Amino acid sequence: MSSQAQEHSQVDNPAGRREPAESTTSLWLEGEHAGAIIPLVDRQSPPWSVTAKSIIAIAVLVLSGLVVWRFQDLLRPIVIAAVFAYLVNPLISWSMVRFRVGRGQATVMIYLTLLLLVVVGLGVLGYMGYEQVGRLSDLLPNTMGEFVNLTQARLDQVLGRVSVLVGYDLHQLEQTIELRSMLQQGASLLQSTLRQGGSLAASLAQSTFSTLANGVLIFFISLYLAKDSPQFFQGISDAAHQSGYRRDAERLIRDSVRIWDAYLRGQVILGLVIGLLVTLGLSALGVNNALGLGILSGLLEFLPVIGPLIGTVAAVLVALFQPSNYLGLEPHQLALAVLVLMIVIQQLENNLLVPRIVGDALDLHAIVVMVGVLMGASLAGILGAVLAAPVVASIKLLGSYIWRKMLDLPPFPEAEPPPKPKRGLTGWAGRWRLVRLYVAQRWSRRA
Repeated sequence: MSSQAQEHSQVDNPAGRREPAESTTSLWLEGEHAGAIIPLVDRQSPPWSVTAKSIIAIAVLVLSGLVVWRFQDLLRPIVIAAVFAYLVNPLISWSMVRFRVGRGQATVMIYLTLLLLVVVGLGVLGYMGYEQVGRLSDLLPNTMGEFVNLTQARLDQVLGRVSVLVGYDLHQLEQTIELRSMLQQGASLLQSTLRQGGSLAASLAQSTFSTLANGVLIFFISLYLAKDSPQFFQGISDAAHQSGYRRDAERLIRDSVRIWDAYLRGQVILGLVIGLLVTLGLSALGVNNALGLGILSGLLEFLPVIGPLIGTVAAVLVALFQPSNYLGLEPHQLALAVLVLMIVIQQLENNLLVPRIVGDALDLHAIVVMVGVLMGASLAGILGAVLAAPVVASIKLLGSYIWRKMLDLPPFPEAEPPPKPKRGLTGWAGRWRLVRLYVAQRWSRRA
């Protein structure tokens, strides 16, 4: 730019000094338009109107819904990978501090260790399952007719004992239902199904290959999510900072993390504890397959309200059809004892374990959780049922924020709870650290 253009780009201030103008510059033209000065004004991008914002928001929501609907089969492994990455995040953070490595190295180390444990665990469980299936095949009747007769005899025995208790002959009900013909029809259907061994084997092989492919996809997606999760949250915070909502966004993220942390990690701990208690209790009562029933009860802890009920029914049915046990109890007496045991374990969980492990992070009524589980199961199967409770709690959190902002109220009704204090040198863990520190100091002085 020439000196004349620079002179026109300066203005006089009250003090008499000439300073460059902030938003206006000029261009000195040459040639046939010599001497003409055209000011160039830096204009900002015009803001959108409320109508334009509404149209864009609706279009984005519709497109997002179409994408979710079109790729819903791919969405399920992504959600599973995200949940798994969230669960292993504490292990990654601990490894970074313990081994003094970066997040990428710690993530790869943790995932390789977990992969090795899964492979070894599946091998052990497969061998144990093969033995269990072999034993079960030896116990099953050799023919379908024998199976029908055995079931009929066991039902007659149960109905006879119940008739004595209630004072009414229930064998008439058996004649009305014609159980023998129903069992024979079921046996013939099972035989026709077993004849299709080739198609069943092909279907099983296809399902196995699909499961392995989904497992590999989930493994790598979860690995990258666990490695780069801090960048994702920082990106959300930075995007909210541009519009002045950084504080609200960080508060919503912290509250959402608190909800999902309390639920997912709490359910994992509850599943382990309940599985151990059920296994020990059923083993003490002499119930067959106590370990399998304990594992089932632990896994069903991820289904709020409904899961413990299913685990109880399964344990009672196994005890009811068990022929004998070392305590000498009759099947109906053993089933009653198992029912009492499961009720005691559930009361212990609801009144002692859940308040200490999960707390009131969800803040949802039991009816709301049950309806959410049913809706999640209808929308996304078992995954929707498992994640229904934290999803409903997150929707409640976001809905409360939007509602209060629309009414010009403070966005959060309550002050944020203070963070938990870091572990100090108290308790047995603190005393052990003091002992190790003292021994290390003494050893360094001798050296």
